[in-house]
Amino acid sequence: MLNTIFQGVFDTQTEVVISVWNFILCVAVALVIGLVLAGVYTYRTRYTKSFLVTLAMLPAIVCVVIMMVNGNVGAGVAVAGAFSLVRFRSVPGTAKEIGAIFLAMCAGLIAGMGYLGYALLFTLVMGGITLLYNRFDFGSKKNQECYKVLHITVPEDLDYTGAFDEVLDKYTSSHELVQVKTTNMGSLFRLTYNLVLNSNEAEKEMIDKLRCRNGNLEISVSGKETVNCEL
Repeated sequence: MLNTIFQGVFDTQTEVVISVWNFILCVAVALVIGLVLAGVYTYRTRYTKSFLVTLAMLPAIVCVVIMMVNGNVGAGVAVAGAFSLVRFRSVPGTAKEIGAIFLAMCAGLIAGMGYLGYALLFTLVMGGITLLYNRFDFGSKKNQECYKVLHITVPEDLDYTGAFDEVLDKYTSSHELVQVKTTNMGSLFRLTYNLVLNSNEAEKEMIDKLRCRNGNLEISVSGKETVNCEL
């Protein structure tokens, strides 16, 4: 009787109808997988509550989509892929966020096809590898703290071309002027440099030397990755 209530109007006798208990089991396993992946993502990673909730629910959503398309994996992947893109329509996502989204989708797809053991095994293996990479800072640059972004404000009557090269050559191993923009109704220029410091200990000394050349206007130094990086 219960299976009859949940039978689709287009189901035929030759089609396999998913039982309610199997449906609940697959969704429950997918929710557990989502919680595991969300927990793994929080390790040494900046995150928002909304993204974490989405990541925890995504495997169950994809699982249901795969079950409802009656084994048509191509259609299921297309629909689930469209769901995952909603998060990134207006806000750019980092490579790590997009990777977590696809990982959750893949786990949900395996669960939706009924391979619950493989879904759990996949989650544990990939979650363990992710924790390992985060633990040892895989892919991070050596001396990451030396990579900086320098903003210098200069008056409009100052010829900024090469004006700071002497100071930057002394305190950095490399520097590059990447942006010039006007500010304060065009009365000031704001220069942006990407640079690599020779030593963090000389950062204040470098700023003091730069202040002598820009008329003691605003100077700021920040880490090279203070905002989310786009792919």
